[in-house]
This record gives sequence, C-alpha cells and structure tokens, in this order.
Amino acid sequence: MNGQNRKDLAPGTAVEIVLKADQRTGKLTSGVVKDILTKSSFHPHGIKVRLTDGQVGRVQHIK
Repeated sequence: MNGQNRKDLAPGTAVEIVLKADQRTGKLTSGVVKDILTKSSFHPHGIKVRLTDGQVGRVQHIK
C-alpha cells in the first residue's frame, strides 16, 4: 500500500516515511506510527504521521 489513504493507517502500523528534509532525495525512514496528523481521508503525497521516536513525515509505504 502507498500510504495515501488515511483508512489504511492506525497507531502501531509499521511504515516508511519521507521526512521534510529528505523530500528532494527521497530517502526513506522506517518506523511505527504514533499519531496520524493529516485530517483528510486522502492525500496525494502521502498521509502525514508522527512516528514513535517523534519524527514527522509523509507515508510512502506501509509494511
């Protein structure tokens, strides 16, 4: 799954996100969702989440 639909995510889901600083390179960061920050049900660039370690980014892949 590509992380564009909010319904596919829940706290505790393992994901790969792209951080704001890494958007140019596309470098992915792995982690576990703590909070879902995007309120809409769909976002073309990926749903924005906060990981358990505090990093914030947009979901690119759901593991």
